Amino acid sequence: MRSFTQLNGLVGPMARANIDTDMIIPKQFLKSIKRSGFGKNLFDGLRYLDEGEPDQSCVGRPLNPDFVLNQPRFQGISVLLAKENFGCGSSREHAPWALEDYGIRCIIAPSYADIFYNNCFKNGILPIIADVRVVAGLFEQTEQTEGYRLDVDLAAQTVTTPSGEVISFEVDEFRKHCLLNGLDDIELTLQDSKDIRAFEDKAKVQSPWLFAALA
Repeated sequence: MRSFTQLNGLVGPMARANIDTDMIIPKQFLKSIKRSGFGKNLFDGLRYLDEGEPDQSCVGRPLNPDFVLNQPRFQGISVLLAKENFGCGSSREHAPWALEDYGIRCIIAPSYADIFYNNCFKNGILPIIADVRVVAGLFEQTEQTEGYRLDVDLAAQTVTTPSGEVISFEVDEFRKHCLLNGLDDIELTLQDSKDIRAFEDKAKVQSPWLFAALA
């Protein structure tokens, strides 16, 4: 998993509450578990005028001109502003996969669905919870200022605006440690690989019949 330490990112707004995981990555794209290649279908139903299919090239597909992230000024965003209850609906891990593959490393919203929130940390994305008034102010500044960027510092737990305003945020210490060091569940387990191997070697001596089928 990619670590997250600091980010200076272009901001894109999704001014809509209750964005669910089927909006983030529609159900027809859930057949793959490769974790990559989902970015082209992020917000597929909102982003395109036709219905996307798995393994379909998105080159030449008709874009929805009314979808905010299709605007030229929001190309290349890495910070997503969102409204309440972002990531609700199903627990599909493909949702953060699609966001990360698109290039989004940080989300700022007043609230998230719990499973989606946890999945973000496990896939290299920092989901920041901010007061609804703070988020509303960021939406206003983003709309007023083309090329609006934010500095996000996970170690310091701050978001700094172009005007120098510093917004502090809370984050669980364990999740923070894992994200700073790029540790997902597998990489956390591998940190104890020596102890795991020692346990297995001891078990093979004490109970060899349990390992006979693996020989």
